[in-house]
Amino acid sequence: MAVTPPSPTAWRVVWWFGFVSLTADMVYEGARSVYGPLLAALGASAVVVGLVTGAGEAVALVLRLAFGPIADRTGRYWTLTIVGYGLTAICVPLLAIAPRLGVAGLGFATTMILLERLGKAVRSPSKSALLAQAASGVGRGRGFGVHKALDQVGAFAGPLVVAGAVAISSLWAGMAVLAVPGAIAMVLLLALRRRVPDPGVYDVAPAPAARPGVGERRGWWAEAVGAGLSGDFFRYAVAASLTTGALVTFGIIGYHLTVEGLVPVAAVPVLYAAAMGVEAVAALVVGAVYDRAGPRVLLLVPFLVALVPALALGSALVAVLAGVLAWGVAQGVQDSTVKAVVADLVEAPRRATAYGVFAGIQGLLAIVGGVGAGWLYERSLVALVVVVALTQLVALGLLVETFRRSARLHRAG
Repeated sequence: MAVTPPSPTAWRVVWWFGFVSLTADMVYEGARSVYGPLLAALGASAVVVGLVTGAGEAVALVLRLAFGPIADRTGRYWTLTIVGYGLTAICVPLLAIAPRLGVAGLGFATTMILLERLGKAVRSPSKSALLAQAASGVGRGRGFGVHKALDQVGAFAGPLVVAGAVAISSLWAGMAVLAVPGAIAMVLLLALRRRVPDPGVYDVAPAPAARPGVGERRGWWAEAVGAGLSGDFFRYAVAASLTTGALVTFGIIGYHLTVEGLVPVAAVPVLYAAAMGVEAVAALVVGAVYDRAGPRVLLLVPFLVALVPALALGSALVAVLAGVLAWGVAQGVQDSTVKAVVADLVEAPRRATAYGVFAGIQGLLAIVGGVGAGWLYERSLVALVVVVALTQLVALGLLVETFRRSARLHRAG
């Protein structure tokens, strides 16, 4: 029996998802903008900052290996999305009490940061699968780009809210005020779930019926590690993950800005907000170019990633600012258009699994990159720049080969 589409149009659903992400991003990007100074205030070194922020990204990415298959097997995309956003809305404001815990403050803050990132892992495969269905009706490059742009409005506003709270009061007051946008995000998400229980009705290329017995023949672990996904998918995942892992976290950049005395602490989230504004524009522009010109636009990313440590971790403020903007552009492409390629490489019934596998590979390299960047930062900036540049040469080669093979297969088809 045909499913009657709900009253909201596909574009309205994309925008609604975007507003949920906007308010949620105010929470976790507001906090993320000051993780470096926050952890430093609790006694952390550069290596610890790199470890915590890198491990946080790893948790947010690697654990999607589990939550992607869980979503596809259970069909509970909405439940996992809601639980994941709930963790973010609760854990970030709780960072406000860290300094009251004395010597346990650093451990508590680390736990809250990792739990918030766990929320990202729980929700992301499911949310991306739901969004991919709705965005199918408007063009996935544009759909993901618009969603990311709205997401980045929150990522811009959140750090400014934190900056204001820090200037008026303290870092910890900045964490407390983020409870407000967290509550708004949950209300919007629950309302969207009620209005659009099945975004699959917007998919212009609906999923084919599953073959009998396929799910039973393939075990859970095999699902989690991507059994049956194409070689092109894995090649692309490794290439994209090399760019993710080598992109220095803003925790390290913020730590550098603070300990070197380049800017006052209250200015760090303002710079992060500027990077988020650039990220939003980059997501829109590159998403539109992707729909017109294809995935080769992503060849820009390795060059941007290689520039970041050379500029952002220097001693000249102008160069540092340029590095922060380059970081924002690279983030914008990685968090939007990169995901559109996954949707094009993988059939709908396995997209949440594919997003989980993709993020898992990213996460493994993110923790290596985070710890490695912190370790190299304390020893040799030149070595850090050289290592990042070499990894990006490898990433560029893999991307070129992947897109060349995909173009040949497309022509043959």
